[in-house]
Amino acid sequence: MISTVAGSSVGRATSVTLSQIAPDYHSGGILVSMGVTSLYEKYHASRQDERLGLFESVCAEFAINRGLYPGCFVHVTPSFVIPEMYYVDADGNANKFFADGVARELVERNRVYDDSPFLQFHFQDYQRPIPIDDGHVGLLISQYAGFVSENCKRYLSQGGYLIANNSHGDAGLASCDPEFRLVAVVNRRGERWSLGTGNLSDYFIPKSRTVPQEPSDLADHIRDLGKGIAYTRTASDYVFEKV
Repeated sequence: MISTVAGSSVGRATSVTLSQIAPDYHSGGILVSMGVTSLYEKYHASRQDERLGLFESVCAEFAINRGLYPGCFVHVTPSFVIPEMYYVDADGNANKFFADGVARELVERNRVYDDSPFLQFHFQDYQRPIPIDDGHVGLLISQYAGFVSENCKRYLSQGGYLIANNSHGDAGLASCDPEFRLVAVVNRRGERWSLGTGNLSDYFIPKSRTVPQEPSDLADHIRDLGKGIAYTRTASDYVFEKV
């Protein structure tokens, strides 16, 4: 099922080529198909940055069937392993990507579950209220998109999970939030992803002794910086439970 809200929704292409998903392209196929496919190939497939292993490892560890991805751009890899996904982005190219039927076909070709995929795209800034019920999703995804955790945690169910990296400081911010508890870390070596739950207290210890030590003060410091700070031990991604 595909649902559209001020935009549209749909899928993705891993190793699929243009000729495979749009066989008419080389004989005069529609240009929008080329554009949609090229966006995913340009920003994810060609850079080996699809992060499928990240979502596979998290879904294998935790029971997840519904997720929200604010600031997604065209990264719809989560829909390969999660049957019901909600995507949010204010970028015009993302809106075009989700509006085209080729993207739907890409998800259909690559999904690992039997049910028909449900995707809903919201063409807006995620800092504005999203027309999704509070507590509706079991997974909140934060990847290179700012402070997703504090802006969108209302949509995450109690006991649901946040996946965040610390590129823009969101994992660090979540570590200061009493509503989140670190439950796992995920590390990447090439295309191999591994999830671990041991020695979690070793993470989020600031390298610098000059940064604030109280969580609320440190959170303010991270917001002011607008990016992550250095820690003594790091991972590729962090998984938090909403408590």
